[in-house]
Order: sequence, then C-alpha cells, then structure tokens
Amino acid sequence: MREIVLGTAGHVDHGKTSFVRALTGQETDRLKEEKKRGITIELGFAWLDLPCGHRIGIVDVPGHEKFVKTMVAGVSGIDIVAFIIAADEGIMPQTVEHFEICRLMGVQQGIVVVTKKDMVDADWLEMVHSEIAEFCEGSFLENAPMINVSSTTGEGIEEVRNKLDRMVQKFVFQEVFGPFRLPVDRCFAMKGFGAVVTGTSISGRMKTGDPMRLFPSETEARVRGIQVHGEAVEEVEAGHRTAVNLQGVMVSDISRGMVLAPADALEPSFMLDTRMMYLSSAEKPLQHRTRVRVDIGSTEILGRISLLDREELQPGDEAPVQLLLEELVAVWPQDRFVIRSYSPVLTIGGGEVLGNVPLRKRKRLHDKDREANQQIYDILEQGDLTDKILLLLEESREQGLTAGDIGIRIGLFGNHLKKALQEPLSTKKISVVDSAVQRYVITNVAENVKVMIVEALTGWHKKHPLLPGIVREELRSSLPRPVEQKVFNYCLNELVKKGEVVQEESLLRLQGHEVALKADEKALERDLLEWLLEKGLQTPTIKEIMERFDEYPAKLVKEVMEVQLRDGGIIKVSESLYYARGVMEALIEEVKTYLTEHGEIDAQGFKEMTGLSRKFSIPILEYLDRVKITMRIEDRRCLRKQS
Repeated sequence: MREIVLGTAGHVDHGKTSFVRALTGQETDRLKEEKKRGITIELGFAWLDLPCGHRIGIVDVPGHEKFVKTMVAGVSGIDIVAFIIAADEGIMPQTVEHFEICRLMGVQQGIVVVTKKDMVDADWLEMVHSEIAEFCEGSFLENAPMINVSSTTGEGIEEVRNKLDRMVQKFVFQEVFGPFRLPVDRCFAMKGFGAVVTGTSISGRMKTGDPMRLFPSETEARVRGIQVHGEAVEEVEAGHRTAVNLQGVMVSDISRGMVLAPADALEPSFMLDTRMMYLSSAEKPLQHRTRVRVDIGSTEILGRISLLDREELQPGDEAPVQLLLEELVAVWPQDRFVIRSYSPVLTIGGGEVLGNVPLRKRKRLHDKDREANQQIYDILEQGDLTDKILLLLEESREQGLTAGDIGIRIGLFGNHLKKALQEPLSTKKISVVDSAVQRYVITNVAENVKVMIVEALTGWHKKHPLLPGIVREELRSSLPRPVEQKVFNYCLNELVKKGEVVQEESLLRLQGHEVALKADEKALERDLLEWLLEKGLQTPTIKEIMERFDEYPAKLVKEVMEVQLRDGGIIKVSESLYYARGVMEALIEEVKTYLTEHGEIDAQGFKEMTGLSRKFSIPILEYLDRVKITMRIEDRRCLRKQS
C-alpha cells in the first residue's frame, strides 16, 4: 500500500531531530559531524507504526541556512509536514524560509509542533501560540492542529501520534500515477552488494530485476534488491522511503540529484516552462536574465530567469517564466521547484513545471508576440489534453512525436495516454505516420509536407527534364525544411497511393512527367550514338566525350547519356567507359563463339582476339563476368551456362 511520508521543517536547533527521536525511538543523525556539532546536516530517515495499522515514513531535514538545498530535497516527496517551532524562540529566519519552501513545493497538510514546552511558562507559551496563529493565517497551516511537546519529558508526543493516526485514516490512498521515479538524495557503496541509492519514490511501481536509468545521465542499471525501512521487498510503489541496490553501475557514476526511472520515462532538457511565484518578502524586483539557483527534486541547478511578458517581476507577482538551466534536468509536468537567489543565497520564489521539454522562447515585447506566448501558457495551464497534444505536435512540426514523447511532455502514461490520443485521432486532427513506434504528426503539417514534396519534384523535373526521377533520400534532403524520416515516408506513400507521385523501382516522379528531348538535345543524342558506334571497341572516355561535345553544357551531355543508359542505347562498362549497344552486343557474340570453340580464354588471349589494350580489355572482361556471360576461374574465363 502507498505509504504516507511525514517531513519535518523549521529553524535550526528548534528540536526537529529530538522530536523524531521521541516520536519513533529512532536516531536520524547518523554522521559523526552531526553528533559532534549537534545539528542535522544530511537528511535523516525513520518510520512510525500508527495505531490504525499504517506505517508512515519520516524525513528529518536540516534547519541550518547552509543546508536549505538539502532541506528542499527532503520536502519534495512529503505528504504531511511537522512544522517545528521552539517555544523559547518562536518564529525565526529559517522558520519563515522553510514555511515558504513548503508552500512553494505544494505541501497541503501539516501539524504545528511547538517544542521545548518544558522550557517556558504558560504566559510565554500563549504568546508564542498567538504569534504562530498570525503567521499561519491564510496558509495551508491556518487550521492545522498546534500541539505542545517536550522531547525531553515526552509530554505531547502521544497526542502527536494520535493526531497523525487520525489524519492518515482520512487520507485517500490512491496510487500516484506515472512511471516509477525516485529522486536520489543519497548514494553509497555497501560491501558485498555494490551501489545503493535512496530516496522517496514519487510515482509508479518498481520490481526487483527491472532495468532502470539514472537521469539525466545515460547510465543504465538493473535493480538487484529493494528495501523499505530496512526490510527487503520485491516491489515498491510511490510514497515509500526506498533503498535500491543497483547492479551494473559504480557509485562514482551516481550523484545526488539524479532520478532513477525506466529508460523511456523521462527526457532531459536544459529548459523548463513554468508558472513562478516571486515571494512578497523579496527585497527588489526580479530582472530578466537574473542568475538563480533552481531546486527541483533532489538537485540544485544554476540557471537564469527568462521573463516572457514583462521587463521585471515585482515581489508578490506570479508570471509565466522560462527557466534556462546550465545543466540537464529530467522532470515531469506538475513537478514543483524552489528558486533561490544566486548570492546571497535566499529563497525568493518557486512554482510548478508546465512544460518539461519546451522550445526556446525569446523575450517578446510586441503585443502580438506576447499574446502568442500567453496562448501557449494558457494551454499548458488550463487546456484539455487534446489542446496540449495539438500544441506539442504543432511545435514539433515536421519531426512529429512518438506516443512516448507526448506522454512525457503532458505527464500521461499507459492506458491513460492511449485514451487521450483517441479524440484527436478520431477527429483526424493528428495522423499516425508510423504505427510500429506510434509516431504522430499534426494533420495540417502532414498536408504541408505533401505540398513540399510535390513542389520539390516539380522543381526537380524543371531542373532535370531529361532525368526520369529522383531517389527517395535525395528528394527528402531537397525539401526546404528538415522532415523526420517516418513523417516523410508517410506523406510520400500517401501521394503514391493517390497517384500524384509515381515510384518506378528506386526513382520517384510526378504523375505525367515524361522525358522528351528538344531538337538540339535530339541532335546531341544522334551525334553521340553515331560517334560511339564509329569508335567501336576503342570507345572514348567520359573526359573525351565531354571534350568532343563541349559546345553543349556538360550537365546536358550527362543527362542525355543517362537517358540513353536507361533506354539501352548505351552500355556502361565502368565508371569511365561507355559503349554503343551495338558494339557491345557484337563483341559478346564474338566472345561466345570463341569460347564455344576453345573452351576458355585468358586476359592476354582476349587482348589478341580484340586488339585492345589493357585499358579496355580488363574492364570489358570484368563487365562480361558481371553480366554473367563469362565466369572467371583463376586467371581464365569460360562461358557461363545460360539458364
């Protein structure tokens, strides 16, 4: 069953770790430095079995300002926050920052735990309660239970346990949809087992033996073993604190911030389309191209803010923002993120990913361009699935997208994705260009590709009137814009089915195109054939042909020769030697007669029979082998038996 994850949040030294210890009996500070300094540095983990029978996972986060990015990594997978405020100090700087991070990361439920109750009197405690109530007003914690505890005496701990039990009983345990994803927040080597990664699984399921990839790298591995709270399991689903033993990968290949997922589940990108909220507590407007720190999942990446509809973002504003990142990131739509200033490092905003593999959007100041950008963001935020699919395919143009590509970009998976594709398919708004890999293209783009193909063929025939057609790949490369291979094949095959384009062997031509020589071209053809017949076996080379007919364009001479090659008037013996058909047919009959009488002939004998030099005789002998008139045995030729 899906597990509920409780995370702590609050200022340094407000008793988060002591509270978890009192609640669970487990120590979450495991590092020597943590024990020595008395503060949490890395994420700590524990669990709690509730009276209702459910086990909740617990993530204890560091409170010190230097470890905020670690805190964000811990918050990214939690369902309920235990918001810790020490009674003797009240609300402090990291109290505020952690609160904002929880809000930005979309945490919806929580309890307020007032620790160190035994260190203050009743009047002071009442004052702290008032301060907290005012602070939480209008937020997701406004109606949250507020419980006083003492981790030293244990007072209030049972009340927290009972409150959590009631909250979990009301929780709707639905499986988190999507492929398995686990943002890695820790990796280490275990003797005898190899690489181990830990994190909170945020969607899908994973089984022992499953192949996985560590995004955004291309490193692949196989699941050797799975543990949840120290117990081996064969399968894990979303919501569990999970340790995964990976086979086929070294610890040096893994780092915090990677995402463990199936190889086809994510697509790394340097850009994200987002809806960002700039905190009202920010001290100054946020400028276009400001360098920031982006905390998403369990990673922190440097990047820049690209404002698409304004010059600057005022404190308290929300706006469509494209994040331009300095490293690849692999996320899904609806994932949450936090923005921190580059220097000094402060939490200044955050929001939700709308597009995870977007096109680059330039800053536009003209109303028309702003409206276009706004329409895209309106669809990403409010459009139905068909609108989003059409937008993505419109952006992909002639490249199209596979069903897997579309699923990653709109955050759908399996049967849900198939169902979403049915409406635009049934209304013919999109077309399947390759059923094997399920590649789609928007229908009006496919029609435009067909027009491009017809126009390209028309231009080809005009430029090469004596050529019967063009090969497929040359036609594709002649189009004014790059067209994905499967999209091109689909559109071309549609034109062939309709009879607009004719395919003869490897050549493509427009219906109705015929090779017709003009008067001067006919004269060239006549003179060329007569000259080749006159030259006989001492045929001229290509270079000599071009020199003989230099009053004609070289391109025209080549095309007339190609016409004759196709029609059979000329026979190509080698790259440089072409013979009149009559000359070669007469030689073939002479060779057949000779071999019938003598049985075999060598190269020297052929030279003596024909009077040809090696320049002509060797290519002719190889040609006779190639067209199966003769068969070479060592250095001699004999007549090949005719079927």
